[in-house]
Amino acid sequence: MEQRFEAPDWQSYRMDMRDPHRQLEPLDNEREVVAAALRELVGRGILAGTDYDEAAFLGFRAAVASSFEIPWTAITPRMQRLIWAINAIHRPRQMLAAGVFCGNTFVSNAGAAVGPGAVYSAEDLVGIEIVPEEAARAERNVRKLDPSGTARVVAADAVAFAAGYPHPIDLLYLDADGAGGRGKGVYLDILEAAWDRLPEGAIVLAHNSVNLADSLRHYLDFVRDPRNMAASVNCAVDGEGLEVSRK
Repeated sequence: MEQRFEAPDWQSYRMDMRDPHRQLEPLDNEREVVAAALRELVGRGILAGTDYDEAAFLGFRAAVASSFEIPWTAITPRMQRLIWAINAIHRPRQMLAAGVFCGNTFVSNAGAAVGPGAVYSAEDLVGIEIVPEEAARAERNVRKLDPSGTARVVAADAVAFAAGYPHPIDLLYLDADGAGGRGKGVYLDILEAAWDRLPEGAIVLAHNSVNLADSLRHYLDFVRDPRNMAASVNCAVDGEGLEVSRK
C-alpha cells in the first residue's frame, strides 16, 4: 500500500534540466517543503530526526554549482536538498548510488560526508555508472569536491557491482536504467543483488517514483510490502518523486 507525501505544488514545480542551478522559489518555500517531507519520514519511522545543517548544505550546493560539469539533470533544488538531508541525518558509513551519470545525483548523497558541506565522516561512498565516458566525467567532478577518495565513481554494471560489494550498505540510491528495454525495472534487480548486505535500518532511495511509477511497479510493490521493508514513503516534492524505504 502506498504511503505518500505531497508538496502542495508538486505538479507545477518544474525546472529546466539544462539550467540546474537556477533558484525556482524562495529558499523559505524550499526549506519548508523538504522539512515537511522529513517530518513525514520521521513519523513513519524511516528517519530518526529532521535536523540538518542548512549552512553546510548551502555550502555544498554552491561548490557543486561552481565546479561540476552538468550537461543536464532531473534533480531539482528540492530533491537535491532532500537527498542531502536524508544522508546528513542517516549518516551512512557505506553508500552505493546506482546510475549516477555525471555525478550530480551521487554527490547529492555523498556531499553530506565529503567536501565543503561535510557534516560527518564516512568510509566508502561509491557511485556506479555503466557508461565509461560518463563514469570518467563523474569521477572528475567528484574529485573536485573530495580529494580524499572517500567518494568515488566506478564504471560498472550496478547489479554485478552490488552483488559483489563486500561491505554492509547503509544507504542504497537507485537512479539507473536497464538495458534491453528493462528501463527503471532494473531497480528491483539492483535491490535484490544488494539485499544480503543491507542491514536492518538501511535506507533505500529510488528516484522517479512519481513520473515513472508504472515502470517501477514491481519495485514499488516490493518495498511497500511490510514483509520486505519496515516502512516506505513516496515523497512527491516535485514531479519526479523519491521513494524512501527503510529495511
